[in-house]
Amino acid sequence: MGNFSVANDQRPKTNDWLHILNTEVIACTRCPRLVIYREKIAREKRRAYLDWDYWGKPVPGFGDPNARVLILGLAPGAHGSNRTGRPFTGDSSGNFMYPVLYRTGFANQSNATHRGDGLILKDAYITAAVRCAPPDNKPNPEEIASCTPFLDREIDGLKTVRVVVGLGRIGFDAYLNYLKRRGQLSTKAPYVFAHAAKYTMPDGRVLLASYHPSNQNTNTGKLSEKMFTEIFREAARLAKKDISTPRAANTPRGD
Repeated sequence: MGNFSVANDQRPKTNDWLHILNTEVIACTRCPRLVIYREKIAREKRRAYLDWDYWGKPVPGFGDPNARVLILGLAPGAHGSNRTGRPFTGDSSGNFMYPVLYRTGFANQSNATHRGDGLILKDAYITAAVRCAPPDNKPNPEEIASCTPFLDREIDGLKTVRVVVGLGRIGFDAYLNYLKRRGQLSTKAPYVFAHAAKYTMPDGRVLLASYHPSNQNTNTGKLSEKMFTEIFREAARLAKKDISTPRAANTPRGD
């Protein structure tokens, strides 16, 4: 069971800067292909969700603004986040991830079905490299680049983050590219993506890599519940310890 407690601890308050950022994210129409796709999906819907009023807009980040652990994913799912308006909510990836966050103490409950379902994250914040659902779950480089101003402001504002969990290669690379844009990293070459790889970065944070909890990875056994739980146990441990001189750690499993 998770050890989350809300006694004497209310839902984390959204800081003004984050409210402003999320308002801008939701209103964004920078990428015509993604606007067309997300709105088409919201109109046509999946048969199982015909009664739903799909979100159909860019999906803002979600979680504790004072988090020490940042979870950085790829993009909203067409009938998950694009339907519910919250990261990893209402699809199989979320059904796999939130029970793990609950058991490792980052969430107050194991289910995530819709905004307003009572889910609260503590010491964790979830965001994505791209804020709109892309066709075939594959954003193009220009679309990833269009979202970087939002991601940069978000990471800049999350002052207490000590560990970044990069979900999949795109989530992992998104943080490396953030450091490059901030002038803190000259090359990504030493930082190889592999499940459970961890690196102490030039900014003092630890970058921890994980396979993405996609259907393809979880259904084939490439990512097991045990493997994913170990990632967040390690994230919790790292968030609580002092970060030493930046160095690269070993990389256990290949892509």
